[in-house]
Amino acid sequence: MPLLTAHRNRKMAASVPAYVRGSTNRFYEWLEASDRAALPEGPPVWICGDCHVGNLGPVGSADGSIAIEVRDFDQTVIGNPAHDLIRLGLSLAMAARGSALPGIITARMLECMVNDYESAFAPEARGETVDRGSDMPETVRLAMRRAAGRSWKHLADERIEGNEPLIPLGKRFWPLTSEERAAVEGLFAEEAMRKLATSLRSRADDAEVRVLDAAYWRKGCSSLGRLRLAVLLAAGRGKDERHCLMDVKEAAAAAAPRNETAEMPADNAERVVAGARHMSPFLGGRMRAGRILEKAVFIRELLPQDLKLEIETLSREEAVDVAEFLARVVGRGHARQMARGKCRQWLAELRRNRSKSLDAPSWLWNSVVDLVAAHEAAYLNPCRRYAIVDNP
Repeated sequence: MPLLTAHRNRKMAASVPAYVRGSTNRFYEWLEASDRAALPEGPPVWICGDCHVGNLGPVGSADGSIAIEVRDFDQTVIGNPAHDLIRLGLSLAMAARGSALPGIITARMLECMVNDYESAFAPEARGETVDRGSDMPETVRLAMRRAAGRSWKHLADERIEGNEPLIPLGKRFWPLTSEERAAVEGLFAEEAMRKLATSLRSRADDAEVRVLDAAYWRKGCSSLGRLRLAVLLAAGRGKDERHCLMDVKEAAAAAAPRNETAEMPADNAERVVAGARHMSPFLGGRMRAGRILEKAVFIRELLPQDLKLEIETLSREEAVDVAEFLARVVGRGHARQMARGKCRQWLAELRRNRSKSLDAPSWLWNSVVDLVAAHEAAYLNPCRRYAIVDNP
């Protein structure tokens, strides 16, 4: 844990956007202390719960299609869709500040973000999954082009540093105990896990699946300290053998507030999988829940096409385009869960007390301003503490 804590401190001290990505609990502490009555109350649907820019990106489906989707559901709950909008707005505002863009651009981003989010609820837009390239900002289009051109070799080079069927131990991957290795073998002996490994169209449905290697994975920020495993599998034998890399991640309780009347799975891994399937069908269709060493875990195969959007800097022209596009992606995830009447109801609520002038909705603007100030102040103290510890 000391090593993992030091690693998390380094990552979160790198920049304010990095701190925002790794401090989900602070966002919900702010939400608990804020005036929730001032926020629009949407129909309860599955939300991401941690909807920042880094949690969206190209995602591959089992049949080979690619779409921009939400790609992280640790915090997913059935809740108020407005919370995803605020979290995304904070992330975009931080990206704008990191790009030295003036506040007027941030205001424009938030306004356009809501407009395009609302467009996802139009009758002709409901049910859409894949965007046309002409609808994408250049930053997103480049990410999609890169995703489409990737193969298993790219994934192996990045994740396991080669095509050999071994996970190299070192800074990122740590050895498992004999008990952990036995638990991994037991998990992937289950029929549900075998079917997950053979779900891609390039693999035979009845292929034998076996564990080639497994390691603890020091990865992410919010997951550090919880069980996280990389498992290398082989599906089939001989010339038909295909390798796949599985991400096994412990599911913890969500900090995001849930709707009090909603029924959700009591098991945290089942909750994560359910949220992913409702909001991001490409990703959710490739996930399963399980248990290992008495811990609830969710499992997904890592595909070469799965990438996070890396948006550290934005030009004035890109900023608004990216805000519009990502808000539409999130809106699509919410809209596919609502019947037409609920869509109309939610649109009416979003537009209530909305200014006709060029202005972001006051509830979103005020929330983002408060959060930017709170996170920038909170970011500096950990940096100071970390600098003292790191350089005594």
